[in-house]
Amino acid sequence: MYQKKAYFCIDLRSFYASCECVERDLDPLMSDLVVADASRGKGALCLAVSYHLKEQGVKNRCRLFEIGKDKTYIIARPRMQLYIDYAVRIYKLYQKYFAKEDIHVYSIDEMFIDVSKYLDLYRMDENHLASFILRKIKEEIGLVATCGIGTNLYLAKIALDIFAKKAEDGISYLDEEKYVKLLGNHTPLTDFWMIAKGISNCLLNKFNVRTMNELKKVDEKLLYDEFGVDAEILIDHAYGKESVTLEDIRNYIPISNSFSSSQILFRDYDATEAKIILIEMVSELSLRLIKAKQATKTIHLHIGYAHGTPLSSGGSFTIPIISSTFDRLKYYFLDLYERKVIKNRPIRSLSLSLSNLHPIEDIDMNLIFDFDGANKELRLEQAMNKIKDRFGKNAILRGINLLNCATMRERNKMIGGHASGEDA
Repeated sequence: MYQKKAYFCIDLRSFYASCECVERDLDPLMSDLVVADASRGKGALCLAVSYHLKEQGVKNRCRLFEIGKDKTYIIARPRMQLYIDYAVRIYKLYQKYFAKEDIHVYSIDEMFIDVSKYLDLYRMDENHLASFILRKIKEEIGLVATCGIGTNLYLAKIALDIFAKKAEDGISYLDEEKYVKLLGNHTPLTDFWMIAKGISNCLLNKFNVRTMNELKKVDEKLLYDEFGVDAEILIDHAYGKESVTLEDIRNYIPISNSFSSSQILFRDYDATEAKIILIEMVSELSLRLIKAKQATKTIHLHIGYAHGTPLSSGGSFTIPIISSTFDRLKYYFLDLYERKVIKNRPIRSLSLSLSNLHPIEDIDMNLIFDFDGANKELRLEQAMNKIKDRFGKNAILRGINLLNCATMRERNKMIGGHASGEDA
C-alpha cells in the first residue's frame, strides 16, 4: 500500500538563550538575554540572542558592544553541558512518540523526524501532529519550537527556514507543487538550504541565475562542469526534489574519515608560544587516535595569522610509517611547523588534522627500529586514556600543559570550545 511521505524538521528557537531563560523562570519569547562570556570584555561573541532581542534588531552571533547602550539585558555565561542536557530531554520526548530509527539529530537544536507511518497511528494529519509535538515541548520542557513539514527532507528544511520561523503558529508545510509555486522566484538564493554565498555568487556571475526558476533553464552539462556531482543536488532542489531518506542517512558509511583539532587563540602568539599549543593539540589528537584504535599516514597543518599577507600558511605531509603515538606525531608535526610557519608574524589560530587512517594493528612493528619503545609508549597512552575517562581530562597532564601560554587545562573544562558550566 502506498504511504504518503511526511517529514518534520523541528528547530528550537534561540536555543541556548531560551535554556537560560527557562532556568531563570523567564519567558523565552519575551525576555532580553544574551549568552556570552562577559569576562572576555565588550568584544565577547554572543553565542545566542533571545527571540525578543532579535525582534528588536539585535543580530545573532553579534559582539556585546554591538547590542547598544540603550538596551537592558541579562548576560548569561555559556553553560554547554546544560544545553546538552536540554537537548537530551528533547530527544527523549521525541522518543515517546517516534521510534529512534525515524529520528535524525541534525544539530543540537534541530532534528528531522519521518512521521509518515505515525499519521494513521495517531489519527492526525501533519499539522495537527506537529502542533501536538510543539505543545508538548513547551509544556514539558518550557522551550518554544518551530516545525517545517515536507514530503521530503529538503522541503521540510525549507518549510522551516523560510516559512515556519515566521508563521504565527510556528508551522509550515511544503510539497513539490507548493514549493515551485511559492519559491520559484524567491530571492536571495542563500535562503535555500545548502546554497552558500559562494555558490550563489558563482550562479549569478557565471550563469546569471538569481532564482530557482532561472536555475532550471541552465544547461545541466554546464552545471556539472562547474559543480561536479553537487550539480545533481542543485538541479533536484530547483524542483523541490530530494532522493535521500532517513534510512539512507542511517545506513551511510563514509569512504574515509579523519581526526582534527583547531583553536582560535585568545591573543596573538609568537611562533615559539604557538609551538607549545601545537604540541598540546598533537597530544590530544594522539590520545583520540589510540582510543579509536586507529593510526594515521597523513598529517595536515594550517596556521592563521593576526594580520598581513598571506593570512595563513601550512601544508600536508605523508609520513613514512603509519603512526598513532604522541612522540612520532609530534616529531612530524614540529618538522612541518618549522618549515611552514612565518616566524615574525603573530599567530591567532592553529588547525591540525590526521587523515589516511588505518586500523592500529596495521602498524608494521618490524619497520620500527625501537620496537620496545614504541610498544611501551602505546601502552602508556592507552593507560592515560583510561585515567582521563574515569577521573576527567585534567586528571593527568604533561608538563608542557603547565606553562603559562598553554591552553589545554582550560580547554579541557570546555565543550565545543565554550564553558561547560561545570568544574572540570
